[in-house]
Amino acid sequence: MRRRFVIAGTDTGVGKTVFSAALVGALSAFYWKPVQAGLAEETDSQTVLRLSGLDSTHVLPEAWRLAAPVSPHLAAQLEGVVIDPDQLSPPDCDGALVIETAGGLMTPLTSSHLTIDVLARWKIPAILCTRTSLGTINHSLLSIEALRRRGVPIHGVAFVGDEDAGAQAAIAELGRVRALGRLPYLPELTPQSLRQAFVRCFRLADFREECAE
Repeated sequence: MRRRFVIAGTDTGVGKTVFSAALVGALSAFYWKPVQAGLAEETDSQTVLRLSGLDSTHVLPEAWRLAAPVSPHLAAQLEGVVIDPDQLSPPDCDGALVIETAGGLMTPLTSSHLTIDVLARWKIPAILCTRTSLGTINHSLLSIEALRRRGVPIHGVAFVGDEDAGAQAAIAELGRVRALGRLPYLPELTPQSLRQAFVRCFRLADFREECAE
């Protein structure tokens, strides 16, 4: 069975796009961002293409592309667009698939649908990206609880940032999740440096095993 992962974050800007690029490159996977809000700067799909080291065939087109860099439901309202969450279905592809959510788990796609509602329908194993900075224990445990309450399988947690052994251990133990590794901040972020960091800080075998839950 081809592996599929949803890369979710505890909040916006946590580093899930860079982690997604690292995982896509390591697995030679395909990448899909269902909803992109914000087009003025480099999009997440463009970032993954630039950092993964793979060619453009590995980056699948978004279902919705919205100009404003705000929550998808607000961006859609500004453009008079209607996002239909029921039409969001993971694309078929010839290989592993990495899906990155827009914003955090509770980010609204519409006035009545949250991102996590779509994940609950998909039942695809989630990898939760979380910071190692102050407040991460609370944010991470709340996100883990929300995923579990909706029956979303959790493959593990990927930390992003400087090491905080105490916080990382607390999240893994209190959340009863697998700590997959920690992606450090890189002074020079290139496909080569990202690939080397992923190999150094994560076990590729952990992403080829079945979900821990």
